[in-house]
Formats: sequence, C-alpha cells, structure tokens
Amino acid sequence: MTSDTPNSGDPRPEDTPDEPLANDTGTPGGHFAELEAEVARLKDQALRAMAEAENTRRRAQREIEDNNKYAVSNFARDLLPFADNLRRALDQLPPELRGDEKVNQFVTGIELIEREFVQTLERYHIKRVEPLGQPFDHNLHQAVAQVEAADKPPGTVVQVLQSGYTLHGRLLRPAMVVVSKAGAAASGGAVDTSA
Repeated sequence: MTSDTPNSGDPRPEDTPDEPLANDTGTPGGHFAELEAEVARLKDQALRAMAEAENTRRRAQREIEDNNKYAVSNFARDLLPFADNLRRALDQLPPELRGDEKVNQFVTGIELIEREFVQTLERYHIKRVEPLGQPFDHNLHQAVAQVEAADKPPGTVVQVLQSGYTLHGRLLRPAMVVVSKAGAAASGGAVDTSA
C-alpha cells in the first residue's frame, strides 16, 4: 500500500511548532528594525557605487578632453625651433644691409612668414611667453645666468635667449632667460674674498 502523501515521514507545516527564527529578536518590531537597517545599509552602498561611477565617468571625460587638448604638444614642441630660427635670422641681419631694397624685400618676406607662423600657433592655443622686463617666474622661465643690472630690480628678466611657449595655458617650453641680480653696492659693498 502506498500512501497518498509523497513524503509521509516529513512533518507537515501545521505539525511544526511556532518557533522564532534565528534572526528574530522575539518581538515583531525587532525583525522589522533589522530589515530597515539592512535596507539602509544597501541603499548607502548603492548610492556610494553610483557616486563612484559618476566620478569615474567625469574623470574619464576630463582625461579625454585633456588628451584632445594636449595631443599636439609633441608636434608643437618640435615646431618651436622653426619659430626661433626665423627670429634669429631676422635679428642677425646687420643694420647696414637694411638700406638695400632687395634685402628689405627679403626681410619683409621673412617677417611675414614669421608673423603667419606665430598666428597659426596662436590659433591652436600655443602662445609665446614674453618675459622681458617681467619678474622671474620659475613656472614659466629657466634662468641660465644672472647679471648685475643697476637699473633693474633683482629678479627681473633682462634678456631672453629663447622664447617660451604655453599650450592652453600649460607650459610647453620654458623661456631661457638672463635675470638681474643685486649689484655689489646694493649687497653691502665689499666682496669677501678670504674664503
């Protein structure tokens, strides 16, 4: 004879006594408070995960924008000697040759090329740093020498050996400069040579 019930040896739900669950505190409100605390903890975790995802998205967006802005920096850095050499060529022309009409036409052509080249650089946010007469700024300038200059305050750029450039406000190449220093009279007079 077979029984009509599949698991006749298992106790039926109505046969089991009402026992509190392992997590039940014994009061109906205690179990509810635990569930609320768990919900609050999970909600906090979800909010933190969403905030972290948003921060990661913003960081990635900022990195993409920076990469787009500064992608040309190596190329631009390689072009800067061309601008320097155009300026050097113009500065090296002796003044006595400037009277010749053919030389003047040649110089005018080189000046136009330089001007157009500089305008093209500026169109791509590459700007020349013009430090002559300005206070020395270690963020933009590289001092290669100091000279005594009575007519300039100490720390003033008195000569530019190589122009500096910025790309979107970020330094691309520092300007190589000569900076004034206090003269012997300003520093106290005699120099101590006993050392």
